[in-house]
Amino acid sequence: MSVQMICCSHSPLMLTGIEESQGDSQAAFFGTMETISRELQAFAPDVVVMFAPDHFNGFFYEMMPPFCMGTAAEGSRDWGAEGGPLRVPRDLAMDCVRHLHGKDFDISISHDMKVDHGLTIPLVQLTGALARYDVLPVFINCAADPRPSMRRIRQLGAEIGRFLATQSLRVAVLGSGGLSHDPPTPRLAKTSYEVARRLIKRATPSVEELQAREARVVKAARDLVVGRGPCMPPDVAWDQSFMRHMQKLDFDALDAIDDFEIDTRAGFGGHEVRCWVAAAAAAQEIAGGTPLTPKERYYDAIPEWLTGMGVMTAEA
Repeated sequence: MSVQMICCSHSPLMLTGIEESQGDSQAAFFGTMETISRELQAFAPDVVVMFAPDHFNGFFYEMMPPFCMGTAAEGSRDWGAEGGPLRVPRDLAMDCVRHLHGKDFDISISHDMKVDHGLTIPLVQLTGALARYDVLPVFINCAADPRPSMRRIRQLGAEIGRFLATQSLRVAVLGSGGLSHDPPTPRLAKTSYEVARRLIKRATPSVEELQAREARVVKAARDLVVGRGPCMPPDVAWDQSFMRHMQKLDFDALDAIDDFEIDTRAGFGGHEVRCWVAAAAAAQEIAGGTPLTPKERYYDAIPEWLTGMGVMTAEA
């Protein structure tokens, strides 16, 4: 089996052209992603497995699964991101779901999954399009408390990896999200009735509603750059500690990370590192006995993107 692992941060603010606050951090990130995109295309995967979060654009409290696999998926157009259908291998997705159910993972299934910028931004950056490769989309609940534990997400990723290890495929495993960031995403327990309904009831926002939400995030980012709230700044020390655990594939340390630690150190968006853990566990199982050594390819805290931006890869 051949496997390539790519874990990377995303920020929708990178699509806005927001002014840079320090050096050439943005250009360095984009340059790193271009390099890794060439590596992925040279690897020529048969299938891309994508562990990604959602930001109350595709999944809502109306019925919130801890994790879900799509047998068909369509990208939303939030933040002006590329929308449209993904190329999902339905039979492979169904076989994977049946395998997981047989191993006591009650993963949900969607025959019409809606994926937002948390999946579409890195997929387009790395592959050039939403439908260039076969993609297995795996949603991980990172935004809606209560969330599945790091341990359970790691176990899920490993079991998906064991399934794929039997398929004689070249597999690229992508984990999207994190690192530390604290965007002004509404929290169900701390918001008004009207906003709470938006988190609960599935609905397609109007263009005007999307623009208003996105304008609030841009304002929050500009406020953060000059040292104003409400968002916590990225925590460089926490990010670097997390990436060290990833480099060592220290799953005991990763399992021990809990929601309190993330809320107080990494911020509300930091919960997305679950997708990195799932991706690493899957890639390790696909690699089998071949050593998998994740490498840090990029890290910087970019205030105008609200986020500690990291990129890590491995190949076996």
